[in-house]
Amino acid sequence: MADPLLHVVLHQPDIPQNAGNIGRTCVAVGAKLWLIRPLGFRLDEKHLRRAGMDYWPLLDWEAVDSWQEVQQKLLGRNFWYLTKTAKRLVWDADFESGDVLVFGSESRGLPASILNTKPAHNLVLPMRPEVRSLNLASTVNTVVYEAVRQFGGLDL
Repeated sequence: MADPLLHVVLHQPDIPQNAGNIGRTCVAVGAKLWLIRPLGFRLDEKHLRRAGMDYWPLLDWEAVDSWQEVQQKLLGRNFWYLTKTAKRLVWDADFESGDVLVFGSESRGLPASILNTKPAHNLVLPMRPEVRSLNLASTVNTVVYEAVRQFGGLDL
């Protein structure tokens, strides 16, 4: 299998439908999906399959037990951390093919221990203050396609 265009990491995701939709986005662009346990669902759960429909068998994915395992397996790559507390906009990042996009769980976001890894790489999608947060699958989709737009990774 070719090297993934991007790596999408979900840190302890809660909602199977989001993971399924994110998996579909990963298939669409050739990204690898990483799921860090514990998960708020079983990987064989029908909602996960339904949300990913028939795309899940085409997905390059891996479930791991810890953040450290992801760091070790993706050593030397650029990591970007998505959080509503960041000051730097997604549009101001310089994404490259092979980058790692890290997203927190729907209920807790990313822990400070991860966000403090490289604060200059913490990114936010702009939104009005009336909105507490965006849906995880929508956020992943937006950031993945912004990254791909920047480095022109898809030839259709």
